[in-house]
Amino acid sequence: MPAAEDVGSEAASGHPELSLRRLLIRPGAIGDFIVSLPALEYLRADYTEVWTSEANLPLAQFATRADSIVATGLDALGVPDRPPPARLLDRLACFDSIVSWYGTGRPEFQEAVTAFSFSFHRALPPEGEGMHAVDYYLSQAGAPLGAHPRLHFPARRHDFAVIHPFSGSRRKNWPLDLFRELAEGLSSELEVRWTAGPEEELPEAVRFTRLDDLGQWMAGARIFIGNDSGIGHLAAAAGTPVVALFGPTDPRVWTPRGECVRVVRSPDGSIESIPVKAVLEAVRVFLKS
Repeated sequence: MPAAEDVGSEAASGHPELSLRRLLIRPGAIGDFIVSLPALEYLRADYTEVWTSEANLPLAQFATRADSIVATGLDALGVPDRPPPARLLDRLACFDSIVSWYGTGRPEFQEAVTAFSFSFHRALPPEGEGMHAVDYYLSQAGAPLGAHPRLHFPARRHDFAVIHPFSGSRRKNWPLDLFRELAEGLSSELEVRWTAGPEEELPEAVRFTRLDDLGQWMAGARIFIGNDSGIGHLAAAAGTPVVALFGPTDPRVWTPRGECVRVVRSPDGSIESIPVKAVLEAVRVFLKS
């Protein structure tokens, strides 16, 4: 089994490797997948499959094929009294190299795949180190640091702002009434449109069932405003200017990485203390450019 730090050696030139079949297994939420994209792309081979969550499948644009981890039956490996599908074992045997961010903390899973060419990586950056998540995953792949996640959504820029006022944790959410105050302050300068996920309550939101459709729509926006969330990473990867609001999480690690990103952070770690005026000023920097 190759060492984890060696898995990028075949792809060191940054070009697809001929005659190499590689599987990249990347679980996690939207933001986790997007900040991993430069590393995943660096590891691509002549034939590359990506296994990830169902929602993230449309974002694996570089892959030859993308499948959901659940649909493959991978989550059954190492689980007592749950035999994995025979087809799964046949599929795993077809790969020359399997790089996995799945199963790193599950010894029973690792035991179940010892017959295959697995290399494992830690799924989340260690706390307190301050390295940006994109660079952390690039370093795991043995790739040069500093790349930006990029998703290709050809779109003509229109004069509207997108606000996504939610995230995966209430602790990271700027109060909705402050977002509404911000939207009111911007309304004389450009149209404000809202977006939200299927479980997020916001009657006026524009909603999409697929992340590539959401990315395509946001790529046409003049600016995106939101909390520390996967949708902010999606907007930045689509090339949309982003103003990201940070409270308890570390922007050194989780700031969306793109060409035009500004962070507004609460000095005391409480996102509720960010004033509307500070966000308006950050937005207007982009509107004037």
